Amino acid sequence: MLDELHGLVPELLACSPILDGWLLKGNTKAEALLYKVFGPAGPTTAAIAVLTESLKHDVDPRIVSMWNGRDGSEGASVQYVGRPIPETSMVVLRAKPGAFAKDWRLVTSLIHKSIVLWHPTLVTIESAGYFDKKVFKDRPGIGWMLYLPRVLTVQQVPEARALVPVLGADKKQIGTIIVSVTDAPFSDENPEHVKIANSIEIRLVDQDLLPRYADF
Repeated sequence: MLDELHGLVPELLACSPILDGWLLKGNTKAEALLYKVFGPAGPTTAAIAVLTESLKHDVDPRIVSMWNGRDGSEGASVQYVGRPIPETSMVVLRAKPGAFAKDWRLVTSLIHKSIVLWHPTLVTIESAGYFDKKVFKDRPGIGWMLYLPRVLTVQQVPEARALVPVLGADKKQIGTIIVSVTDAPFSDENPEHVKIANSIEIRLVDQDLLPRYADF
């Protein structure tokens, strides 16, 4: 799990210099400052030892949590919840606006790398307050971006500000990143941003292209 997370480090750092210096989370603030997760060559010996011990009795789920050692507007964390196939695993990045990319292209690069690492059935990028503003509570929201493992066209999603194709190892398209806003970071406090995201959700559901959570 640590090796997989290490594969995401360059793209996290490209999104923001604050998304660096990852530490294992702990039960106290002092404990959460003890163990650096990654060194230049990969996961540190200390992090491997701590997780080997803490997860030795855990099979389902196995959870790895790390944070960037910063509080307030620069705070960020990553949680990897790993479950045996065919159950659903999740990797969740939480970052304050001050700790995340403003350029949508950097965010799509982060999504691209996560797809290479985990081959997910879904990737979402959204602000914390958007959940209550999305249209369908039983389906993922669009928020700023949504990746689906299907080919989508402008004719199918005309409201999207960008549709970024994702190619597989054979250079054939395996999915699409839908981007709702390109001129600024998505904000659930901006009525126009919410309107665009909602309209994309409705468009996808009308064509049976937006899965329900129960489908995963």
